[in-house]
Amino acid sequence: MTTAHRSALAFACIAALAGAWPAYAADTTALTLYRSDSATLYASHGGGDVGDGYAVVREQRSLALAAGTHDVVIGDLPTFLDPEALALGFPDASAKVISQRLLLAQGADAALTGLVGRNVDVLGSSGEPLASGTLLRAGDGLLVRDGNGRTSLVIHYAAVRSSGADFPTGSSLSLRVDAARTGQARAVLSYPTSGLGWRAAYVATLQPGTACRMQFESRASIANRSGRDWHDAQVTLIAGEPNMAKASAPRPMMTMARGFNAKAESADMPQQDSVGDYRSYTLPAAVELPDGSVSQVPLYATRTLDCVRTALYENGNSFQPQQPILSRDFNQGGGSAIVSTLKLKAFDSLPAGYLRVLTADRSGTPQFIGEGRIDDTPKGSEATFTLGTAFDLRATRERTAFSTDKAGRTLDEAFRISLSNAGDSARTVTVREHPSRWRQWTLISSSSKPSQQTPDTLEFRIDVPANGKAVLDYAVRYSWTADEQPQ
Repeated sequence: MTTAHRSALAFACIAALAGAWPAYAADTTALTLYRSDSATLYASHGGGDVGDGYAVVREQRSLALAAGTHDVVIGDLPTFLDPEALALGFPDASAKVISQRLLLAQGADAALTGLVGRNVDVLGSSGEPLASGTLLRAGDGLLVRDGNGRTSLVIHYAAVRSSGADFPTGSSLSLRVDAARTGQARAVLSYPTSGLGWRAAYVATLQPGTACRMQFESRASIANRSGRDWHDAQVTLIAGEPNMAKASAPRPMMTMARGFNAKAESADMPQQDSVGDYRSYTLPAAVELPDGSVSQVPLYATRTLDCVRTALYENGNSFQPQQPILSRDFNQGGGSAIVSTLKLKAFDSLPAGYLRVLTADRSGTPQFIGEGRIDDTPKGSEATFTLGTAFDLRATRERTAFSTDKAGRTLDEAFRISLSNAGDSARTVTVREHPSRWRQWTLISSSSKPSQQTPDTLEFRIDVPANGKAVLDYAVRYSWTADEQPQ
């Protein structure tokens, strides 16, 4: 039978009335979600389960047990599990687990895996019964054991009717347990799974005026592509990057809706705490996480923050060579783009995610002007984002002088940076240069005083008039010792 045929048959399965399935009812579910940046988890297109992300699940289930040793099957588990990390226990010591086996939901028979252990009727293409009894296996045919203990392997079938009001999907856990007595027993099941993850989502709306001020919204985006729904789940979010040593285990990778309550009380926000070297956010109320969804919840109350906007023209980086570089053509630079950046100070610990920046146009409508990545940022630390390339600003860079004195072990170099502004308002451009021929250098002249100077950076703030131009000239001298002389 072809894969497509198996898929069609799986979708043809029919749920009927309750029968001889070991009854359980999900009680309380706690989810601990770890940050994931997997693009597939948050994608608005495509379907199916996703093997990225990482979450630890703790479920309370009520199991119908019989006295003595017997088998129990628990269904409705996610598709991607770490079988070595599954654990089930009975808090009241009413039973103990002798062994366990994970039945994986894979391929075209994934929908049938959840029926393992249930009473089913297997039907042919004309609706005729082919087999009835307990489903023992779903994959390369159906293995069914009837009430007389006879077992049939059914290869060609058209539909499966389940003796249950629901239709469990995903993986299943087969347990051999030793129960002290017959009756309902409360069990706690815990396991890690993929298909669940979260990351922070921030929206900054710049306020009108000359000062840089922003309305800052903080949210958590929670993605569920695990293969099952999660109802009334108590959710804790972990910010940080725990090490994942097992390659086969679930792994994290890590237009915004508006209208969150800007006046939310602190009781409506997640409760923040520390967990080892990481930070946790426990949501204040249970949430619904349907399969194939991305949900958003507030992370911090909306607030107004100070910020710094910069038009930046930068050449080079903080590269440090092993010896002085004397080649004339080194570090030509000369790109024309001037980028717009935004800097803010974290009012609290900001988990990693993405920041969308908006500003109002002449009619007051917020318009998108850029997006940046924010890494885990402790309280009080600064984060800087590149928003995009400034449309009206351009720059050129040319070397105006170059000379070396090998006997004196010095090198002189000078540059001219020309800035133009085609806009209707004056702009200040930050010019950031990185003298990187050698670690020992001195600024010997400049047409403007540096606003900042570090061992690997020269920074100038140049005012460029509306519809005008400005020029920066500067020269540096490198020097080295005899031991550092290039060969």
